Amino acid sequence: MEQRSNKVSIKGVVVSSKMDKTIVVKVERLIKHAVFHKYMKRFVKYKAHDEQNLCKVGDKVLIIESRPLSREKRWRMVEILDKAK
Repeated sequence: MEQRSNKVSIKGVVVSSKMDKTIVVKVERLIKHAVFHKYMKRFVKYKAHDEQNLCKVGDKVLIIESRPLSREKRWRMVEILDKAK
């Protein structure tokens, strides 16, 4: 029997990989303005664990929530969806 995970997964772009085994992932989302009803881009940056230091700046990655790994790290990099040029 296969167990299903109820953890949140997010796609984003790596903006920094200077730390050891840590990447910073920028996630974009669209929100609708309350008065003008136009869509605006909002960004959030997450620190994620990258065990083999595979990610480079510009890679599109899939991250999944995990237990706290450090003071700010609560995400793990699962896979690289698209490599940067």
